[in-house]
Amino acid sequence: MLLIYCPYCCEERDEEEFHYGGEAGIVRPKEPAKLSDAEWGDYLFFRKNLRGLNHEMWCHSSGCRRYFTAVRHTVTYEIIETFRMGEVGKCSNRVKEIIS
Repeated sequence: MLLIYCPYCCEERDEEEFHYGGEAGIVRPKEPAKLSDAEWGDYLFFRKNLRGLNHEMWCHSSGCRRYFTAVRHTVTYEIIETFRMGEVGKCSNRVKEIIS
């Protein structure tokens, strides 16, 4: 079983207490009314789904019920770090270099 650290509760808990929330850092279009149907569909449904390190949103649904960001390797399932929404993690710049 995977243990996930909640940065709000400051505890490691079983993964069963959490729910995956999708790719982190998706920015909503500033003027969605000006988007074509294809552009709006791309925003809603298409994600990078990269192999390797990714920033993901997770929710501690059986605990504090808050969303946080996790840096997770999609091949090994290892969680490198977790941090609160809106914050920048310790290895975030390194992850961005690897992803790019």
